[in-house]
Amino acid sequence: MKKLLNYINGELKAPAGGKYLDNYDPSRGKVYSLIPDSGPEDVEEAVKAAQAAFGEWSTKTAKERSEIMMRVSQLIDKNREHLAKAESLDNGKPLKLARTVDIPRARDNFAFFATAILHDEDPFYNMGTAGFNYTLRQPIGTVGCISPWNLPLYLFTWKIAPALAAGNCVVAKPSEVTPMTAFLLSELCIEAGMPAGVLNIVHGTGPGAGQAMVEHPGVKAISFTGGTKTGEHIARTAAPMFKKLSLELGGKNPNIIFADCDFEKTLSTSVLSSFANQGQICLCGSRIFIERPIYEKFRDAFVEKVKKLQVGPPLEESSKMGAVVSKPHMDKVLSYVELAREEGGTVLYGGERVPQAGEFSEGYYLQPTVIEGLSYDCRTNQEEIFGPVVTLTPFDTEEEVLRMANSTNYGLAATIWTQNLNRAHRVASEVQSGIIWINCWLVRDLRTLFGGMKASGVGREGGYEALHFFTEPKNVCLQY
Repeated sequence: MKKLLNYINGELKAPAGGKYLDNYDPSRGKVYSLIPDSGPEDVEEAVKAAQAAFGEWSTKTAKERSEIMMRVSQLIDKNREHLAKAESLDNGKPLKLARTVDIPRARDNFAFFATAILHDEDPFYNMGTAGFNYTLRQPIGTVGCISPWNLPLYLFTWKIAPALAAGNCVVAKPSEVTPMTAFLLSELCIEAGMPAGVLNIVHGTGPGAGQAMVEHPGVKAISFTGGTKTGEHIARTAAPMFKKLSLELGGKNPNIIFADCDFEKTLSTSVLSSFANQGQICLCGSRIFIERPIYEKFRDAFVEKVKKLQVGPPLEESSKMGAVVSKPHMDKVLSYVELAREEGGTVLYGGERVPQAGEFSEGYYLQPTVIEGLSYDCRTNQEEIFGPVVTLTPFDTEEEVLRMANSTNYGLAATIWTQNLNRAHRVASEVQSGIIWINCWLVRDLRTLFGGMKASGVGREGGYEALHFFTEPKNVCLQY
């Protein structure tokens, strides 16, 4: 059975304590590899390696850092099929999704930030005869990056790429649920000639490796994507130490559909935005609000489309949905379906496991689930499920749907469907979410900011927001 290794100071290393964790293939429900169960000793070694490398890495020119990062991007592209298969196996997602979304985005994350630093500008303020001011943006030092399991390499690289580009050295922890592509990335970094200690990847659990990173005094900033409760814990630990924090947390996103929408586009995109990646995307529209004149028409058409979504082994071309990421997560999702029934909801479709044959019989496959008849403020409509479960709710007025859309503690993303341009802008300005899509979903430009309000996080990622997070700005004033 394959044993993954940590990547510390340019070398692949076993965990200091010699302990390993089981890594499951969710499509089969079986252990297929082992990952390091790292602890404070491993994190300490990684931090020391990063600190030793910082002087040389931070003083390289933007062009020199860019060239090394571009080599990593090119190697990701060269190995994209191998990486896509590894991602599909490790996460349970359909192979074609990993091929078309996850791995290309990981490649592009490195390329985008590698080139962004060649075009960034520092502000300059001319005060005339009084002199001038200018801003210096300098790397922080050693920073920590902790990424989630739903888009493993995609989100892992979205954190480490801007940190490296800005001149920092990184200690990074991928999710222990989906560690494989981060391990493969460490091999590519060695091949690309990444200097030793610049990027260090420590595998393990949150309490084991993650906590050691967050509380280490040598780690000056933390970028974390994951659950809101974990984000709260990180903030309680890091804030008193005055570390910079970027927290991209949970979502319970509204999908608002007005009667004048482009019906067919709204329908097909809403199915995608509900169940892509088995609903395990923080941006999925899990609460669908439909204006009453088209409620029944949309509901019936939506359920019919959902019934046609093929759930099956990730490598099969016919599979539109694969396995959810783990048995505990599957059990959590099913518990929310039962909760919805207890709260008076009607399951229009789904809510059950999907049996598979042969070697996949123990995999974690769930039906896409559609529920109606729930109050907008019930637990099912307020708590993040993070799985293939959506609720349908009718509304009568703009004011009503805004009240329902804004009722949760979350504020990450929202989708609005209408042909009325004034209404589109008006509703977009009133929905309490950091990201708004009008007549589309998950259309991303790497230059734009990303992040949420309320319990959905602190700070913004993406574009220069991410690049600048990993720097300390300094104003310099010179008087003639």
